[in-house]
Amino acid sequence: MNKNFDVLIIGAGPSGCVAASYLHNKGLNVKVVEKSKFPRFVIGESLLPRSMDHFDESGLLECLIDCGFEKKYGARFLKKDLVCNFSFDDKHTDGWNWTWQVPRADFDSVLTNQLIKRGIDIEFEHGVIDIEFDELGESTTTIQNKNGDTYKIKAKYVIDSSGWGRVLPKLLDLDMPSKLENRGSIFTHIEDINRPIGNEGTQITFDVIDNNTWFWVIPFSNGITSIGFVGLSDFLNSFKGTPSEKMINLLKLSKYFYTRFNNIEFLFEPKELQNYSKSVKQFYGKGYVLTGNSAEFLDPVFSSGVAFATESALKAAKLIFKEVHNEPVDWEKEYSDYIKYGVNVFRTYVKEWYTGNLQTLFFHKPSNPLIKRQICSVLAGYVWDKTNPFVTKHDKLVKNLAYIINSEKESSKVNFSN
Repeated sequence: MNKNFDVLIIGAGPSGCVAASYLHNKGLNVKVVEKSKFPRFVIGESLLPRSMDHFDESGLLECLIDCGFEKKYGARFLKKDLVCNFSFDDKHTDGWNWTWQVPRADFDSVLTNQLIKRGIDIEFEHGVIDIEFDELGESTTTIQNKNGDTYKIKAKYVIDSSGWGRVLPKLLDLDMPSKLENRGSIFTHIEDINRPIGNEGTQITFDVIDNNTWFWVIPFSNGITSIGFVGLSDFLNSFKGTPSEKMINLLKLSKYFYTRFNNIEFLFEPKELQNYSKSVKQFYGKGYVLTGNSAEFLDPVFSSGVAFATESALKAAKLIFKEVHNEPVDWEKEYSDYIKYGVNVFRTYVKEWYTGNLQTLFFHKPSNPLIKRQICSVLAGYVWDKTNPFVTKHDKLVKNLAYIINSEKESSKVNFSN
């Protein structure tokens, strides 16, 4: 077994696969270790158009296109009798106008199978249990296989794409409390036997129960649909019983979807995820870099998880390639500041979603076409496009526009009452 590599990548999800594919295509010697056995269930089933650029540039797009995954052309938001539709072909930023809704077990397996075909060294059911860096930043990583046997790998660089495993944040004490409120989720899959024909049955929908609680519906092309509730942890914990009993009672909150999903058997016992928002003290160090959920996870409301995972993976891989070829790299500016910029844009949208300000903009009638196109670009993942005022002024525009809309509503009420 070869024990010396240019790059060790921890995790074989979309982030790890994009980094591995890019670096392999550039001629670097890469090893990927993945703790799970594939295929495996994982959440994060709705992609954003921005990720299509990453799959394309890393040479993974072609193997995905022929798989028949459900195409996602936008997103629908419901709140009581209000409807807001976003279409990715009507956005401010040039770019992909569609992406996919995917069962991640199948999607991730397609990616890893493609890497294996190309000769990339991947080990499944091998987990990192220790790591040491020398003064030059080169690492010696201790890995344990499913039988409990251990071995060591030496690498010039380590990319942690371990997602929820958060390997390096745990080993290097990099975890930091998130600035977002403690929220949780409960989710499962169903065989969608009552699925309507046409767009109504295939589009991703977010059913807003109240400012803090919402319900996702993500249909897949195989007839299965992912459903899940997100809410404050205390609220979700107020529902007692088994996970299935909790989900059955939560479904009653969705007036729009209750009839469609009532009495349908869950394909697996609903899974619960508590306090999912994560953050870290730093995104990189001498000899390593964190990508995707290993670095930061905000909230599932705008499906940003995979987009950040692939964006950060491709950026990290490019910078490592530069360093290998003795080109100067400013990791703080070119990686940390860059990723944080996009994270901060999305953080504003998550925060203002739950304050209700963003919901005010979404459901205001009549909608402003220009504003809607600019917001749609953010929802498509183009959060680094500084020609978009809803990117550069994200911390002010959403709040200020919501204030104006609400003030006008109050003013009209006063005038009407007089």
